[in-house]
Amino acid sequence: MESTRFVAWLFVAVALQFAACSEAYDFYVGGKDGWVQNPSEGYNQWAGRNRFQVNDTLFFKYEKGKDSVLVVTKDDYNSCDTNKPLVSLTDGGSRFKFDRSGPFFFISGIADRCNAGQKLIVVVLAIRPKAHGSPSTPSPVPPVAQPPASPPPGSDTPAGVPPQPAGPSPSDAEAPAPAPSRSSSSKVGFPWAGGVGLVIALGVSLLIGG
Repeated sequence: MESTRFVAWLFVAVALQFAACSEAYDFYVGGKDGWVQNPSEGYNQWAGRNRFQVNDTLFFKYEKGKDSVLVVTKDDYNSCDTNKPLVSLTDGGSRFKFDRSGPFFFISGIADRCNAGQKLIVVVLAIRPKAHGSPSTPSPVPPVAQPPASPPPGSDTPAGVPPQPAGPSPSDAEAPAPAPSRSSSSKVGFPWAGGVGLVIALGVSLLIGG
């Protein structure tokens, strides 16, 4: 009884661990320093140590009412122009979720702080499309019939009987078509990805049965 429950819980735990690999991540901008004017590590240096993907979230921690986070264009980022932001975050614990790949530009809502270096560029990795193509199958090559053979001189063919044309040999007539070539590349994936739900269901059934 106890061993069955242990195995069931083990199944569920392993399946949930693999399922967690596909979850999005929260990134705390500036680490323990948060969104400040003089961080211990430059924000772009911090961003360079991380990899960002679509659906990941940035978390900006700062003092509400004394600073803000603006999402701006590249030109406004370079000039620290705070007048026409694309998005303005002001609640002191702001979250920004990436909805696409490509670069994002963040600056402080206070121009002097932006000019002092309180600004951030994040490049979100592009989503790699899945290949759906299949290797093409070549058309089978029909067997080639051999030309009729002339009887050798001095043969015993009776006079007045025309020589019979020689047909293709059995080995030629029954020659199989060549097998289609296989693609030189193979699709690589995680063998457990499609079976997470099955493993969880198995674990639950073991728990119920035990």
